Amino acid sequence: MSRADLRQRIKDGTLIIDGGMGTQLIAQGVDPGKCGDYLNIESPDIVKTVNQAYSRAGSQATITNTFGANRLTLARHGLAEQARQISKAGAEIARDAVGEDNYVLGDIGPCGDFLEPLGTLKADQLKDAFAEQAEGLAKGGADAIIIETMTALDEIAVAVEAVKSVCDLPVFTSLAFDIAGDDFRTMMGVDVEAAVNKLAPLGIDAIGFNCGTVSLEKYIRLAEKYVKTVKDIAPDLKVLAEPNAGLPEMVNNEPTYTVGPEEFADAVMAIHAAGVTILGGCCGTTPDHIAAIAKKLKS
Repeated sequence: MSRADLRQRIKDGTLIIDGGMGTQLIAQGVDPGKCGDYLNIESPDIVKTVNQAYSRAGSQATITNTFGANRLTLARHGLAEQARQISKAGAEIARDAVGEDNYVLGDIGPCGDFLEPLGTLKADQLKDAFAEQAEGLAKGGADAIIIETMTALDEIAVAVEAVKSVCDLPVFTSLAFDIAGDDFRTMMGVDVEAAVNKLAPLGIDAIGFNCGTVSLEKYIRLAEKYVKTVKDIAPDLKVLAEPNAGLPEMVNNEPTYTVGPEEFADAVMAIHAAGVTILGGCCGTTPDHIAAIAKKLKS
């Protein structure tokens, strides 16, 4: 049976997305300093192995290996001119890995620079870069675009505009939050209300959080705040959550995520109980973490 329209799918129930990509590539033997996005061209079988592992674990939507596949980020590796090709290949690999029944989410991450006047990057330059990436993802077969780990509202707004200028795919948006007193804010000072107020009118399909420096307990609080805010401002929006596997601890002088699959899945179930319906993982999560979520949801 082929997959249903994704916009309808997220209206009808819970969607399980996958987990961390970078650490899984390293586990496959990839040098941590290597441009991970270029593996889509150079070593597609490694990427496919990770995509397949998450799909087999129970993810219903696989995120492409294209987090930094915009020309501004790729320029740091001398690969700017291959942005569209790398993005298209990432979507094709994911589609080949998961087949026709599961969804492919084309991943767009931050460019690593700041827009004027804080930085030197012009809005048109950034929009062109994200549009080029989104076009490649759409041509590669993505069912939606997920814009994630963002911290600045101007950048994520430009990214949404760029995606909508080249395709009509659903758009998921996600920001990375830190603790700010009794509240949550991104590195650039954005709180949940500001994010929803700014992004909901842009025609996005889902909004939420991933990554950041938040404990599992506080991710649950963040989820509750997101759901309440969305209900008050834009009740048709769906809320997504991709928490890290807790906070990293130093193990052998290296930051390591030590939260296991069962503990992680328990926290995700609490996030789901708060009203979040698009669920996955970020840093430190593995196929085993996603499998634990899938098992608890089924039960």
